[in-house]
Amino acid sequence: MLKTYREILSLPGAFKFSTAGFLARFPMALMGIAQILMVSTLYGSYTLAGQVAAASVIAFAMGAPVLARLVDAFGQARVMIPSLVISGLALIGLIGAAMIHADPLWLYVFTMIGAATSGAMGSMVRSRWSGVVKSAAQLHTAFSMESTLDELVFMTGPVLATVLTTSVHPTAGLMLAVTLLVGGGLWFLSQRDTEPAPTRSTGTSSTSGSVMLQPVMIALALIYVGAGAMFGSIDVATVAFTDEFNQKSLSGVLLGIFAAGSMCAGLLYGARTWRFPLWKLFVAGVLALAVGATIIGFVSTIPLMGLVMFITGFSISPTMINVTSMVQRAVPSHRLTEGLTWMSTAMNIGVSLGAAVAGRTVDHSGSFGGFSVVIVSAWAMVVVTIVAVPVLRAASKPRRHRLPVQVGSRRLGLDKLWRFRRNLPPRTEVHAKEVDITETKPPAGPQNDCAP
Repeated sequence: MLKTYREILSLPGAFKFSTAGFLARFPMALMGIAQILMVSTLYGSYTLAGQVAAASVIAFAMGAPVLARLVDAFGQARVMIPSLVISGLALIGLIGAAMIHADPLWLYVFTMIGAATSGAMGSMVRSRWSGVVKSAAQLHTAFSMESTLDELVFMTGPVLATVLTTSVHPTAGLMLAVTLLVGGGLWFLSQRDTEPAPTRSTGTSSTSGSVMLQPVMIALALIYVGAGAMFGSIDVATVAFTDEFNQKSLSGVLLGIFAAGSMCAGLLYGARTWRFPLWKLFVAGVLALAVGATIIGFVSTIPLMGLVMFITGFSISPTMINVTSMVQRAVPSHRLTEGLTWMSTAMNIGVSLGAAVAGRTVDHSGSFGGFSVVIVSAWAMVVVTIVAVPVLRAASKPRRHRLPVQVGSRRLGLDKLWRFRRNLPPRTEVHAKEVDITETKPPAGPQNDCAP
């Protein structure tokens, strides 16, 4: 398994940009809880803290797709370097305003500017992988690794933010988030060798219209809203569940176990290829997630909850990896950042909705009310997935591009005739990116039908 990941990380520039991208997107797990803890501590109001965090999510959902389109058109560094500087300054303004107990209006202004200009760094990392790998199997492994890193972020980020905010200073968690966002982001963007070429400089077809006009993108976005609602509500429900046992501090442990299961599954899933069609793997993953979420809602002890959450977590990363693969196949390659960012936006919208609804149901019905929102959200994903099976099946087919004439002729046994007519020397190698990623003819041995 480790050999598979070592192979992709040894590609030119891969380890550096993946490491920098990991640091740059670490704040996505720090920002929300750090803001809530900071504002609630300094202002003494959980209502204000929740509203500031919600404003941040909404601003990100509005700004990220716009930035993604600009990135695809003009390049990552050209767009995101000034954007990250603005984001960092705005978040420092948020910290300063909170420390002097400024009017809450300033909290909303600074957090919305900071979130709207932060961008979806994870999408940009995945876009770079699409241009660096040499085969479809390597791209599958790369996407799996990045999803695993996302789970690692969400497993450790909230704990780190809580410790810093409660033990060091109310602003320490957010300060770390700003440092990683700007520092990691600028390091990532400084690596120009692996940056995807902007469409405006390559003459690639224009970015007019939206990738969200495609039926498969609409279906995946709706599924992601349901997934986000499930994740947002399970956070609230888990806190309420442990509080009922007077062990509220264990909520972070349970959520960490949930993420750990997903992380393990991501590593295992990406280490091998699969024979089953991509859409079948995706449907199976959504069904498994819904079944696991249903069981979680009826667990009555904390140890058993940890076990069930760990097992259920195994269906998360593979499902998310399959979504990334379908987006990679559904949208033009020069608009991949935009397509992936829309998925992040849908997820964030779902998280906000799920947390808000779960909070109300917990107030009225305890943790069971919160887990009811988890169950409904999970089965809503299943319904959308089943309805969307025809478009998902179509999106699972790898894109086929026109091969170089010599390659096509060689497959027909006409390569000698071609070389004779064109007076060309024999070709002994074929450029990897012209064939491996865009073709699906497998070499001898077991292969999968679903690699990106």
